[in-house]
Amino acid sequence: MVVQVLFAVWMISLVATLGSLFFSEVMRLPPCVLCWYQRIFMYPLVVVTTVGVLWRDPGALRYAWPLAVGGFAVAVYHNLLYYHLIPESITPCTTGVSCTDRQIEWLGFITIPLLSLAAFTLIAAGLFVSQQRLKGRIDEDQ
Repeated sequence: MVVQVLFAVWMISLVATLGSLFFSEVMRLPPCVLCWYQRIFMYPLVVVTTVGVLWRDPGALRYAWPLAVGGFAVAVYHNLLYYHLIPESITPCTTGVSCTDRQIEWLGFITIPLLSLAAFTLIAAGLFVSQQRLKGRIDEDQ
């Protein structure tokens, strides 16, 4: 069951990676600094979870966790900036594209930072469920 949840995490990270590439390469929307940081955390998740699924290795969870938590933290910070809940003066986006530019807004509220936050949240939730199931299986074996 752990591998099935890990497969779902792989799918989410793959869709998020392809979506970010679509936004930048097809739609020509340049990523901001915080978007780049989130990509740095997301892209390796595809590789780590691919290996975990192919080898049916629940040990991949331990490598995916730091990437998911780091990406989640940057995504939360980016959303706080984007929705002006913290001042823009503390943003690392001093050159290039602003981290608060509204490039996409679907249905009046779905934005690129919100999509990233949703992806990292679902990934972290999937990793948590996998970890709990793995822990339950280990407890049953003892």
